[in-house]
Parts: sequence; C-alpha cells; structure tokens
Amino acid sequence: MSRAASLLAAVILAAAPPSGVAAQTAGDAHQGHNHAPVAASTPVPAVTAEDRILGDPDAPVTVIEYASFTCGHCANWHEQVFPALKARFIDTGQVRFVHRDLPTAPRELAQTAALVARCATAEQFPAVVDALMSGQAAMYETRDADAWLMGAVEAGDLGVEQLQACLNDPEAGAHLAASVQGARDAGVAGTPTFFINGQPVDGDLASLEAAITTLIEQGG
Repeated sequence: MSRAASLLAAVILAAAPPSGVAAQTAGDAHQGHNHAPVAASTPVPAVTAEDRILGDPDAPVTVIEYASFTCGHCANWHEQVFPALKARFIDTGQVRFVHRDLPTAPRELAQTAALVARCATAEQFPAVVDALMSGQAAMYETRDADAWLMGAVEAGDLGVEQLQACLNDPEAGAHLAASVQGARDAGVAGTPTFFINGQPVDGDLASLEAAITTLIEQGG
C-alpha cells in the first residue's frame, strides 16, 4: 500500500466503526423500503447550499431523495432506476437531483459512509456515491466495511488532507444531523423516500417519470 493510501486508511478508520459493525448479512441489515412518507407537521426542508445537487441548479423540477448507504433498497434503486432518470431528466437540464442522508442500520457505518460522501467536492461526489452503492452488496458478503469505505475514497480521488480536515470538522456532523432532523420533521420513515417539488412520490421509475413530466408540462 502506498504512503498516501496508508494515510487515507488511517483517517477513514479513525472515523469508522470496527469492521464487525457490518458483520451481518444483507438480510440482517435494515434495507429501507420504497414508500411515501407519513403525514408530517412540516414540509420537506427547502434546498440550500449545503445540499448535494446533481444537474442544473436552476432546473424547473427538484427531486429530493432521502437515502442510506447501508440500505439495500437504496443501492438497488441507484443501480436500476437512477441511470435512466439521470439520462432522461438530469443530464438534459430538466431536473435537479438532491441527495440527502438518512442513515439506517448498521447506523454507525451508514453515518461514516455519509460523512465520507459529504467530504467529497461536488465534482467528486457522484463517483463516491456510485462506489458506495455499487459496492454495498460485496461489503455485506465479505463483511469488510473498511475496504468498502476505502474504495469510495479512491473512486472519488479524495485527498488525505481534504478528508482529514473534513472528518475533523464539527460542521460535517452538524450537516448530517440536520439532514436527519429534516427527514424526521417531514415524516420520512424509511429509505429511499422521494419528494418532487416538495410533494412525496413513489420511487419507481414510472411514478417519477409521470410526476416529472406533468410538472414540466405545467411549467414547473
């Protein structure tokens, strides 16, 4: 292992729970589920500069996803639904896609993964998310959470100083806590959960396409 990789591993492992935290099968882990959120007393929080956004920031339609990097349904959605959504609506400037974190079991590991993703720049973020989601099944099979996290760091080309400064910054944890609180206030009870222009919608491709297309035809 190179010196840079060794340093990265040390930084990650200092923030991560022991590998044994992920020592369970995918079936034992909380997988989340696709559903509309329960009734909420407050609307889903507005998009801010702290959000991770893909696509045109001025797009007429906003899709917000609450997800967990340890949620099997989230990984499946990212692998099976997101590519088509991205190609049709995000890459064409019609949708801005907002990723928000709602860590699920094993919670400590999900929180660490979320912090690693948050440490990425806007340009690095998609690669980190792809690596975490695509590598999730192997992580559960091998029970090697450390390799999973390191794979995401390497995929995003996160630097040692960048990662260390971010993980040691109290603001990173505060932003994660704010995402969780906002989800709870909005009645989100599972992952992945989706909102389009503030309204809950099912996460299957047909439902997302129908809602987005209707809003675009109505001028957003």
